[in-house]
Amino acid sequence: MKLSVWTYEGPPHVGALRVATAMKGLHYVLHAPQGDTYADLLFTMIERRNHRPPVTYTTFQARDLGSDTAMLFKNACQAAYDRFQPQAMIVGASCTAELIQDDPGGMAETMGLPCPVIALDLPSYQRKENFGADETLFQIVRTLAKPMDRTAQITCNLIGATALGFRHRDDITELTALLGDMGISVNVCAPFGATPEDVTRLGAAHFNVLMYPETGEAACRWMERELNLPYTKVVPIGVGATRDFIAEVAALTGCAPHLDTDRLRLPWYSASVDSTYLTGKRVFIFGDGTHVATAARIARDEMGFEVAGLGCYNREQARMIRTLAKEYGVEALITDDYLDVEARIEELAPEMILGTQMERHIGKRLGIPCAVISAPVHVQDFPARYSPQMGIEGANVIFDTWVHPLVMGLEEHLLTMFRDDFEFHDAAGASHHGGKAAPAPTEAPAPAQPQSAEIIWLDDAERELKKVPFFVRGKARRNTETFAAQKGLNQIGIETLYEAKAHYAR
Repeated sequence: MKLSVWTYEGPPHVGALRVATAMKGLHYVLHAPQGDTYADLLFTMIERRNHRPPVTYTTFQARDLGSDTAMLFKNACQAAYDRFQPQAMIVGASCTAELIQDDPGGMAETMGLPCPVIALDLPSYQRKENFGADETLFQIVRTLAKPMDRTAQITCNLIGATALGFRHRDDITELTALLGDMGISVNVCAPFGATPEDVTRLGAAHFNVLMYPETGEAACRWMERELNLPYTKVVPIGVGATRDFIAEVAALTGCAPHLDTDRLRLPWYSASVDSTYLTGKRVFIFGDGTHVATAARIARDEMGFEVAGLGCYNREQARMIRTLAKEYGVEALITDDYLDVEARIEELAPEMILGTQMERHIGKRLGIPCAVISAPVHVQDFPARYSPQMGIEGANVIFDTWVHPLVMGLEEHLLTMFRDDFEFHDAAGASHHGGKAAPAPTEAPAPAQPQSAEIIWLDDAERELKKVPFFVRGKARRNTETFAAQKGLNQIGIETLYEAKAHYAR
């Protein structure tokens, strides 16, 4: 474990919080000190939920460490049951509380509470948030789910959607409609919206839909083995993946494949005149493994982009991403250090980033458009509108989400190119008031960009460099300086800039 300004994943107990908060009738008693009690902040501020997370903290302080912290935990458990009367409880320790080794599971077991109590053993210093969610759901399913007769109608379970997940709420709605068009109903969706009683009925379905491997694969594997429930392997994000998903479901169930494409606009929009100038744009993709893999396919096969690089932060998906990177002819970046990601982006100088909230900040600093495709995300990525990633409408949403930053980037570049025009300089006011535009004031030239001690950029070359789109200008500057150094030049004029451009275009 290391300290960091930003982090892609929290400790495992945050994953457990995501599962508990997604469910109803379940309560989480977390042995934690002051400082680890931030569930309300995560879920009510970022996700804008309309109720508080079902979590009780022991909230011990430094002065409590010299006394019996175990009794604090038992008192918190009893108080939580008395107040909330949950159908089941999960108990565990935060990363800090793990150090005092109080064994919450063992203590809760001795209390004889009149509901199932599920102990979580989450190694805080070896694993992280997605593992915590996956393991928590697995333990709940293993404890509560039982074999039973199948439903008369073909049904499925939707597995893996959690609180604080990237568009999970809307993906559930989209998948429910997709499956409904094939005559398949949803038996249980877990953990999102499920009660412990619902979990006991998982075995009544005919198969499971694994929505997000990061948070549901362990439970699906257990149900396949113990309840004879097969599960889907295709994540239906993108047009091609959605078609493959429908075919996979049809093969599992014997139902006729059906996909209503009346609302599908991505293929037409991608091939339209307004989008052809985007073809071949180089993109860098980073996030959790599932969203990166699906984004790479959409970028290359459905949007006509070039995948310049890709990677993921969750090491559980590293093998899959490395295999995928070989297919795309790039080197996979597997890291949970955002500084490594920033360095790779600077090196590749892509024209667009598909990433997380962290990459959005990196893109702002580097002047590169960014679209968010994966958690971790901020409040703006929990929209009030219907905005799925999966299925037909998800494909439409993805097109808009990815293309708009590029279009806005082009607009910004054009405004920059014409900033000496009488309408567009800073003192001219709004451009639609062009009749009142004033001439650009005479002012001292802007200071030159920072330069290395060896290379000097002449004014004409600096002016010409500013005509290069801002999202590749840094790479053009570096290439030109490298070219000049190789030629033994210590000044860069406009001729050298053109020569370097021709050299690297070959």
